[in-house]
Amino acid sequence: MKELLVVIDMQNDFVTGSLGTKEACGIVDNVKNKIEEYVKKGQEIVFTRDTHTEQYPETQEGRLLPVEHCIKGNKGWELIPEIRPYSEGRSVFDKTTFGSVPLAEYIRDGGYDAVEMIGLCTDICVVSNALLAKAYVPELPVRVDPACCAGVTPESHESALCTMKMCQILI
Repeated sequence: MKELLVVIDMQNDFVTGSLGTKEACGIVDNVKNKIEEYVKKGQEIVFTRDTHTEQYPETQEGRLLPVEHCIKGNKGWELIPEIRPYSEGRSVFDKTTFGSVPLAEYIRDGGYDAVEMIGLCTDICVVSNALLAKAYVPELPVRVDPACCAGVTPESHESALCTMKMCQILI
């Protein structure tokens, strides 16, 4: 069985930086353990990075969320130290928006039997990418492990999980 693990936006700014939360800090060990499971099984792993420029404040997102984060090249943009070594030699998708069309196309064209998504934030980028993958490959089982995700708030995390379940994402 050919599976893909997608590790979404496990970046310094979302864990301990400008948009960090205790919930994000709380999933780091779970995420690392999940990555190690996939490594042991010899399955493919890819990563995403939320990626903005210095012009972030001038964008729609910057006006609606006026907290600079994940500015390319800055420490906050980097993957957290606990998982950075696992990204070496693997595909990393820099995405300028919540969902990544290139990632969805990669999943569509990869011939996978299943895809699992973990990371941050459940209620923004995880849900966006899970729904894009499901739209691009409707018959592909797409899973999300709630223990390896955190939302902006615990309530929005639960709401996103509910939304994904309703759209046939396996939780």
